[in-house]
Amino acid sequence: MWWSLSFLSALLLGCYDSFKKASLKDNAVIPVLFINTLLCSLILLPMAVQTGFGGWNVQKFILLKSCIVLTSWVAGYFAMKHLPLTLVGPVNATRPVLVLIGAMFLFGERLNAFQWTGVALAAVSLFLMSRSSRKEGIDFGHDRWVWCLILAVVTGACSGLYDRYLMAPAASGGAGLNRLQVLSWYNIYQCGMMGILMLALWLPKERKSSPFHWHWTIPGISVFLVAADYLYLKALTDPLAMVSVVSMIRRGSVVVSFLFGAWIFHEKNLRSKALDLALVLLGMFFLYWGSR
Repeated sequence: MWWSLSFLSALLLGCYDSFKKASLKDNAVIPVLFINTLLCSLILLPMAVQTGFGGWNVQKFILLKSCIVLTSWVAGYFAMKHLPLTLVGPVNATRPVLVLIGAMFLFGERLNAFQWTGVALAAVSLFLMSRSSRKEGIDFGHDRWVWCLILAVVTGACSGLYDRYLMAPAASGGAGLNRLQVLSWYNIYQCGMMGILMLALWLPKERKSSPFHWHWTIPGISVFLVAADYLYLKALTDPLAMVSVVSMIRRGSVVVSFLFGAWIFHEKNLRSKALDLALVLLGMFFLYWGSR
């Protein structure tokens, strides 16, 4: 069951990335992200009411989750606006490697030869992506938007590892939190934090230099994200689910976003990027095979 939930989450996540790219084109990042968190909070508000507050002993874990995810989102949104979707997707797809290595240290999961092969292929694919991106004037070592993307990937991996702890039963050393409670409340916290950022940064300083305009794809970001996260957290509640495998399947969304980048946004340098993507997918296959 958790397999099918993970694959469906990946499909929805690919649509989420594609709608995000369309919404951020020539648009201000902070208002788009604020509207996204606001709509997510409104969609999930009934779940927050149903699951309850739970007290500080519960909310302190969720608040930390919100800070981690919002850091990843802010960095990722800026990277998505300024970098090609056909680059952002493959780099994001290397996130399971960090999750796998983190799970090895935190949860005692050992890497076998297949998994180490997947890690090596991911490293090679990143090197090739850095070379192919130079044709578009993107320098991995000096481009600040690439560093934003790297920050988004690292903090996103931390969020994935933290989810495993939050969802694990207390008897197994986890926090034993309700997935719906986590999903609803961390979005509400993010909405509040993004509201503060918009009032403090965008409205007084950046509104004129980075104007906001409405795009019909903006609500789609929230809808696809909430659905993808719900299925993802539901998959993690299965006692047989492995966080590394679930995260790996979820990153399969790169195929959907790559196709959108090629066909809808008409991005360039697709042949070399397709090779990079193929290596990423091959690495994911080795991770999957080694985790069976």
